[in-house]
Amino acid sequence: MADAVISATIQVTLETAVSLATDRIGMLVGFKKDVASMTRSLRFINALLADAVERQQNQDRGVQEGLKSLEEVAYDAGNVLDELNYESLRHQVESRNQHKRKVCCFFSFSNINLAFRWRMASKVRGIKLKLNEINQEASDLGLVGMAVMTVALPAAADAGDKRNRQTDSVVAPMIGRADNESKIVKMLLSPSEKVVSCLSITGMGGLGKTTLAKLIYNNKQIDGHFDIKIWVCVSKKVPIEELFKLILVQLTKEKVKVDDRNVIVGEIQNQLEGKRYFLVLDDVWDDNQALWDDFFTTLKGLNPTNVSWCLVTTRLGPVAHSVSRVLRMMENERYPLGKLPDDHCWSIVKEKVVGGEEEPDELKAIKERVIKRCDGLPLAASVIGGLLSLKRKEEWRSILENRLSSLSGDGDGVMQILKFSFDNLPSPYIKKCFAYWSIFPKDTEMRGDKLIELWMAEGFLQADINSQMMMEEIGMNCLRILLQSLLFEETRSYEETHYYKLHDLVHDLAESMSKSTKVINNGDAQIIDNSNQIRYLAVDSAGGREDTEKLFENISTSLHTLFIVNGDLSGDMLMKLKNLYVLNLSRARRTQELPVSIGKLIHLRYVNLSWAAISILPDSLCKLYNLQTLMLSYSEVKVLPKGMCDLISLRHLHYDNNYKEFQMPLEMGRLTCLQTLEFFKVGREKGRRIGELGNLKNLRGRLEIRNLELVKNKEGAEEAKLSEKANLFRLVLEWARDREGDTYNDEDVLDGLRPHPNLEELVICDFMGDQFPRWLMDLPTTTTIPESATTLPNNTPRISNADDTPFFKTFQADFCGLLLRQTEVRILKLLQ
Repeated sequence: MADAVISATIQVTLETAVSLATDRIGMLVGFKKDVASMTRSLRFINALLADAVERQQNQDRGVQEGLKSLEEVAYDAGNVLDELNYESLRHQVESRNQHKRKVCCFFSFSNINLAFRWRMASKVRGIKLKLNEINQEASDLGLVGMAVMTVALPAAADAGDKRNRQTDSVVAPMIGRADNESKIVKMLLSPSEKVVSCLSITGMGGLGKTTLAKLIYNNKQIDGHFDIKIWVCVSKKVPIEELFKLILVQLTKEKVKVDDRNVIVGEIQNQLEGKRYFLVLDDVWDDNQALWDDFFTTLKGLNPTNVSWCLVTTRLGPVAHSVSRVLRMMENERYPLGKLPDDHCWSIVKEKVVGGEEEPDELKAIKERVIKRCDGLPLAASVIGGLLSLKRKEEWRSILENRLSSLSGDGDGVMQILKFSFDNLPSPYIKKCFAYWSIFPKDTEMRGDKLIELWMAEGFLQADINSQMMMEEIGMNCLRILLQSLLFEETRSYEETHYYKLHDLVHDLAESMSKSTKVINNGDAQIIDNSNQIRYLAVDSAGGREDTEKLFENISTSLHTLFIVNGDLSGDMLMKLKNLYVLNLSRARRTQELPVSIGKLIHLRYVNLSWAAISILPDSLCKLYNLQTLMLSYSEVKVLPKGMCDLISLRHLHYDNNYKEFQMPLEMGRLTCLQTLEFFKVGREKGRRIGELGNLKNLRGRLEIRNLELVKNKEGAEEAKLSEKANLFRLVLEWARDREGDTYNDEDVLDGLRPHPNLEELVICDFMGDQFPRWLMDLPTTTTIPESATTLPNNTPRISNADDTPFFKTFQADFCGLLLRQTEVRILKLLQ
């Protein structure tokens, strides 16, 4: 069976290539004719491909081989065109550095290296020939053009040892399980003579076992009955020592640094001594009977005088039957979770489609068919409701009659519905965004903005040539659609930050979608089979550099994305990855200096060094003119390279640094694409003054400006143009605490830092003026002074956390300066 997202992959890759070719590349003298010809071929094939997907033609072996060939050519075309795009960007940077107004003068035969010209021209012609060959093969197979792409729905991925799911105890609303919750809570509260009793909730995927367990875990009666509650997810096979570690982490909320079982169990015993506990083991799959006998025997000995309970959730199937057998041998309870009644399933569907509004006639007309498709599974009801919510009312009946009616009613019905929901996503870009999640472990919780930055680097968020939307906005639309289709779920949010994850069955679907993704945990694979087909590689290695190097012995230059967590990467290894677009080295432990060869990876859009031991960034990093995202959060990097201003495509710089001697790189104002800049430290010399912020018109989110005492006056402050930055929602203005002399210009500087009215939160630190500017006095605000601000003059009224009345409107202006000195003031805008 062909890769289920291969058609989406090819469409996205072809459209990205066309977008590159029609941008500045077409202006390169010496390439224009060949690039234009290749672009026509790409457009022609892509149009036929889209038509084939729409008509859902059947695939055969010959067609699948054609797909593989076209995928290879599509990636090659993208890489070649991106290399030309890099050359264009390089000339643009050089032109700017030489203070020349026109870039076009560089795009000539005399200024483009002759060897480069011939090499690239040869590559372009080679791709054109391959495209012609593929079209001829398609014709020989009797296909209409390249109408070879239909997305066949794949079988579910084997869930065995590949599982790495993590759940949490945060409860979500649930329809139709109140009786189940009540019955189980009653069982847990009933008297028992056992030291540790155990109850297992069993059932097929999609029934809501984890959600029911969360309801029980957060039940007020459970809170009143047990002294301690512990939630542990055991969705992959782990040694018993690791299982006890997971329990200890939940008890202490700290990382366990020892591996000795006696020490770990002893600490658990200290935590549980004299207390009645409620332990949830969620999503158990391990069928090792000896492990569970050993585990529960130890559990009984931890606290022999108090009656405690262990609640286990597990799916039906061979593995779950083995777990249940162990529990039955211990004379414990088993609670098979049944399907939801039809009316409850219908309530879920209605909530997804119309919310609290009255159901329209079109929905009533398909009620019986929808209920039949739900088959008593709440996950299926949610997904069908989400699918219908994405379609027009006029399409509902045809979807039920022509598409969903063809799905079998066997035990894998929920997976078929998930596949159908994927198949009906509105664009190949969104399909790629969904399938990309297969690179993350199960139940990974991802920040929405970080996920969008990865999608952007992968080329999934290309805008229409006439679109005014930025890639980040397109990414938000993708997130909304995936949420609405119930393939994604939002777990939590605060301020402007949202977190998402996938249900374990949905993750199974994502894993089954792509054969081009390889995930290796703890170095469990030393040789990568079919390396030429691997585009996405994730390695979570506990070994050293030698183990990582073994993994790369057969790695192909086709690798597009590399995640190495808790591992290291040498310069020689980097040189093999010349077509890399995404590089994640978060938590690299031994490497202190990023290899100089990083500058050779001209396609790189995303580099993540968060939490890494790397402290030195080479100047060659500044040659990555395609780089869009650089993540240095919680890294050891103390100095940014001098040429940072050459990163002409940089959009997101995640980095904070409180070192006193730190200086901003020169001319950061030249990074005109920049949207994320966590802080700016004002300097004295030209190129580090606050005016550099004036050119950064796209800044959004949070911004902290430090060393404001170095700004000379109001006019200097106004050069930051904060009043034009409509997408900032939090702004921190900070003066140095320890300053010489007693004459300050803080009032004038603050007056010149007037923000845009859209600002939601303003924090002012160590302001030494005697009064606020008028713009601040006029803001509708609430004001908060931290409790730590206790150094107020004698006979000064003390201000606690304020109410809705701004304190600076309550007291005289000449008093404000005394109150604010060496304190922090937060001014929060009232949201209507």
